[in-house]
Amino acid sequence: MDPRFARRVQDLQQSDIRRFSAWCASIGGVNLSQGVCDQPAPEVVKAAAKRAIDEDHATYTHMRGIAELRQAIAGKMDRFNGIKADPETEIAVTVGTAAAFACTALTLLNPGDEVIVFSPYYSYHVNLLRLFGNEVRFVDSRPPDWRYDAGELAAAFNARTRMILINTPANPSGKVFSEAELAEIAALARRHDAWIVTDEIYEYITYGQPHVSAGRLPDAADRTVTISGASKTYAVTGWRVGYAIAPAEVIDKIGVVSDHVTICSPAPLQHGIAAGMGLPDSYYEGMRADYLIKRDMLADTLRAVGFDPYVPEGSYYMLAGFESGRFRDATHATESILEQVGVATVPGSAFYRDPASGQRQLRFCYAKRMADLEEACRRLRRLKRET
Repeated sequence: MDPRFARRVQDLQQSDIRRFSAWCASIGGVNLSQGVCDQPAPEVVKAAAKRAIDEDHATYTHMRGIAELRQAIAGKMDRFNGIKADPETEIAVTVGTAAAFACTALTLLNPGDEVIVFSPYYSYHVNLLRLFGNEVRFVDSRPPDWRYDAGELAAAFNARTRMILINTPANPSGKVFSEAELAEIAALARRHDAWIVTDEIYEYITYGQPHVSAGRLPDAADRTVTISGASKTYAVTGWRVGYAIAPAEVIDKIGVVSDHVTICSPAPLQHGIAAGMGLPDSYYEGMRADYLIKRDMLADTLRAVGFDPYVPEGSYYMLAGFESGRFRDATHATESILEQVGVATVPGSAFYRDPASGQRQLRFCYAKRMADLEEACRRLRRLKRET
């Protein structure tokens, strides 16, 4: 039977991240491609989720999440992000940040509306927008410091612009947007009556640069949807607990859309994350210190084997360049490294508006247990300088 796929999925394909992760698993390699964050979750988080299971928190929750979690999120947003959010009306818990973004896009965008996205970009953002029939207008940010051209950004706005998307700290570049950059974006969004959507899932993972939320800026507060979640902060990427913060009328619709699409985030896991949000500052300081050690270890290794790492200001990803002629292109580099030493990476071309911009780059993820990252670095140091 002819499947007669809908037009929106005819060009949809498995991401390079998934493909190389599966290949790596099949050969028993070390996976530095997918940001699975395979480290132990905090004991308090696991204990609270187990307790919730034992206490039979197994039914549907409120469509915007359990009250305890929304209250914990409100407290965290006030303390850390400088955003005051009413837990009853301005917070929606979702099935991870992916669902938070999807429900936000479905709430705010009509097919054909334009969204401004910085390149390199997180592919799930762009793929979802295209799946929903939206047009993407890219603004390039460039290594090594991932600056963008202010004139190019201003020129990207037009009468069809409905939203600008920010990811800070960014995947894959590790860029941390400064308050001055966010203020510039906020002014443009206000001038063109556009929404700001900011994915801040890596907000606690920064290295010397302060994390700034656009939603705390006076010029942006009434037009910003802030998205974050538990996956990266508590190493529970498979739990799927995210959330959106926005003005009440927007959250009302996001909550309804979320209810129609996924009903609710897993009930007992919401209790686990609520407990995690009570962890002391020392937890987050320790996490940042651990990632800083891992970042520098990977960067030193890459330099030793002839790569040029673009050391990130935040997140736990690192793009690294290689010299012309060493590999045919980024996909060949990824395949060669997997075959030679059993370490999975991602072709840089997967993240760029113009794939040619990333054909001499790879993305590495260092959200690994220390022993696994050390093994990956040992393997990478066996790479041949020429292939």
